[in-house]
Amino acid sequence: MDRASFPYLRQDFAASLVVFLVALPLCVGVAVASGVPAELGLITGIVGGLVTGMMRGSSLQVSGPAAGLTVLVFEAVQTFGLPALGVIVLTAGLLQVAMGALRLGRWFRAISVSVVEGMLAGIGLVLIAGQLYAAAGADAPLTGIGKLAGVPGMLIDSASSPAALASLALGVSTIVLVVGWSRMPKRVRAVPGALAAVVLATLVTLAFDLPVETVRVQGLFDAVQIPPLSEFGGLASLGLLGTVAAFTLIASAESLFSAAAVDRLHDGPRTRYDKELIAQGTGNTVCGLLGALPMTAVIVRSSANVQAGARTKASRVLHGVWLLLFAALLPSALALIPLPALAGILIHAGWKLIPLRSLAALWREHRGEALILIVTAVSIVAVNMFEGVLIGLALSVAKAAWDASHIRLEVVDSSPEGVRARLSGNATFLRLPKILDSLEALPKDRPVSLDLSGLSHLDHACRTALENWAERHSSSGTEPVRLTREDVVSAAP
Repeated sequence: MDRASFPYLRQDFAASLVVFLVALPLCVGVAVASGVPAELGLITGIVGGLVTGMMRGSSLQVSGPAAGLTVLVFEAVQTFGLPALGVIVLTAGLLQVAMGALRLGRWFRAISVSVVEGMLAGIGLVLIAGQLYAAAGADAPLTGIGKLAGVPGMLIDSASSPAALASLALGVSTIVLVVGWSRMPKRVRAVPGALAAVVLATLVTLAFDLPVETVRVQGLFDAVQIPPLSEFGGLASLGLLGTVAAFTLIASAESLFSAAAVDRLHDGPRTRYDKELIAQGTGNTVCGLLGALPMTAVIVRSSANVQAGARTKASRVLHGVWLLLFAALLPSALALIPLPALAGILIHAGWKLIPLRSLAALWREHRGEALILIVTAVSIVAVNMFEGVLIGLALSVAKAAWDASHIRLEVVDSSPEGVRARLSGNATFLRLPKILDSLEALPKDRPVSLDLSGLSHLDHACRTALENWAERHSSSGTEPVRLTREDVVSAAP
């Protein structure tokens, strides 16, 4: 193989193994939580690597089944049946392709940094809480709040179970190894820490015959369910069309929000949002044809890809190859991997998603932005990712409107001969009461010169209010108020 054609093959190969190890439990876990066979989650992960991974858009973002759609998929399967899932996902994918072709994806470039970091923090918290249950071999509650609130009780229950303690010990050991791997000699670090941790955990489990759960995968190709033509008649139902719309909007939003977050994790090529939306739609179209779960870009896998040193899209394509080969040809090898070790890797990845240092600096310098970050994270934990991000965006827009309406009145000179004052900022109707209160406080027994050149915006309501104030102020017998803006000077009659 010509190394010049693949200058980053070593980095991408190593990263693909890490992403594979991260993606495997997520694919299976999301499928089980969605009420469908576990193999359908693996099929979506494979399509995310081999189909979406080959397309243009975001070079380092990794796609697959996402926890954000779990509840929606569960409700759809319960309402319309498993065969209808393929129709829903297929139609949603085609709509995504159309949205990308109409260049609607680029509007997501205006996402606030605080919202993106809040999204990362919220996902990290939910991920950590959920994987603590997996590390103990326990079932996690469905909601983010339930996961966090139930952790103390789960730990107390685990203390009385030798199997749970062994499982937790294996998960904690994995975290310690991954964290300490950066201090190993350079030659040792050539092997990704996550990969080394999984291999060692597997060997320990086999050597001591630990009573922990391992990965279970069977019948990958038998799980493929091409939707029958009869199911497409359901598209005439408003209920099913509403579900398709929800799938489309949530999957698109999660993918493009994730793209914005991933762009902040590396300094490589930026995401081309419209092409990424087309890539996601193409992947979902294929998933729908196979009757698999819907696909979105997944920040956990994507951040693991970046942190593992990936440089090109080859890493995400290779991760799809590993999912396909191991799940189809070597299910017995997958069955040796202990789930607590994979949970430990995900807990570590979730911790790295929480921007503690930047939050502290943001709180000192821009408290409003810090509050947006915190509220976004808490909302994702309390509700879900999509609605949490919408709440963060709404707060960001409200803050922008507040900042845009900021205005300041400064008295430059006040003497018996007259008063010179200056308005700066944005004079909008939102701040009109403050503007008038400040102007009414100016002396009425001396001539007033009001400089408006510092205003970046003056709307019609404020202009009219200023002219009326100037006329009233001049009626007391003093000289007319002089309103100046750039080279224009006007006086009240």
